[in-house]
Amino acid sequence: MVASTRTTFTLDTETAEIARRLGVNVSAAARDGVRAAVLAAMAKKDRAAYQRHPEGDDAGWDAAEAWGPP
Repeated sequence: MVASTRTTFTLDTETAEIARRLGVNVSAAARDGVRAAVLAAMAKKDRAAYQRHPEGDDAGWDAAEAWGPP
């Protein structure tokens, strides 16, 4: 089982009522939304880091290729 942290958030009354009527599992929806937001933020941060420091030629790979046949 994955460790978890309990948290609370505020949801407007109308959305909460609609979710209840539709049978939406608000806890699961919140978990999924936060997970998606975290993954998107991580991807954005990673992309920004790559743009600041793009990959270049790495002479070290020449030696790595010598480890075995081409």
